Amino acid sequence: MTRYAEVIGDPIAQSKSPMIHNFWLAELGLEGRYDHCLVRLEDLAEYLAGRRADPDWRGCNVTMPHKLAIARLMDRLDPLAARIGAVNTVVREADGSLTGYNTDAPGFLEPVRAELDKVHLFRMARVLGTGGAARAIVAALAQEHFVIVLAGRDPDKARAMLDELAPGGEHHAIGLDHFADATDFAFDDREQCFDLVINASPLGMTGQPPLAFDFSHAPPRSVVYDIVTSPLDTPFLQQARGAGFQTVDGLSMLIGQADAAFTHFFGARPPRDRDAALRELILK
Repeated sequence: MTRYAEVIGDPIAQSKSPMIHNFWLAELGLEGRYDHCLVRLEDLAEYLAGRRADPDWRGCNVTMPHKLAIARLMDRLDPLAARIGAVNTVVREADGSLTGYNTDAPGFLEPVRAELDKVHLFRMARVLGTGGAARAIVAALAQEHFVIVLAGRDPDKARAMLDELAPGGEHHAIGLDHFADATDFAFDDREQCFDLVINASPLGMTGQPPLAFDFSHAPPRSVVYDIVTSPLDTPFLQQARGAGFQTVDGLSMLIGQADAAFTHFFGARPPRDRDAALRELILK
């Protein structure tokens, strides 16, 4: 029998998580495997009931659209996952109970950690999307003292999310369509400021409509970040580079969040000194 973990979602065939975890297993010479499994929302409880009875199953990563629903099916939640209300990593304990974690928050911050370690006079993030991943991102940004502009199809939902996850700040909730049209807003001097523009929605993902964003809304020297991983180089990122902005792709966050999950599943730290080779493998 071989210990294994997997990633679940709907759709799931496009996931790059199996390549990441199986690369790390091979590099470390560890026995185990990491698969992907299509799970419909209505089958989520049945899937977990079957897996918790399998001692070789060490857990799973969770992608869209299950991060919120699966949190309610856990036996216990890690404090960060409980605060965010979304789970992207499920761990089967020795007694068959299930613990839910959220590694999206630290995984999201990892690619911009060097900038976050600097001192800024002001930090602002424009976050597009209000799903499970956006919840983790908003919570992470609030911890890093960002003023957050959260845009969603339903501004009331965005407002409620900010009040829950980033209370007490001067944050703003608006409609997603606000960013679709050009603006002539004159940004102030952004010296010693750090601005992020983040697509935390599935828009632009394979099979989804494109994200409508006019880059006149992005302050000078913004870092543009897209968490979508299929395609990896989204039109949003291409347009950002064309407008002269630095970009971060979804693979950076995916590898960062997988780091903690791998340790939970297989009891070893992944070989992060091999990130360049891993990225090369994925991009073939």
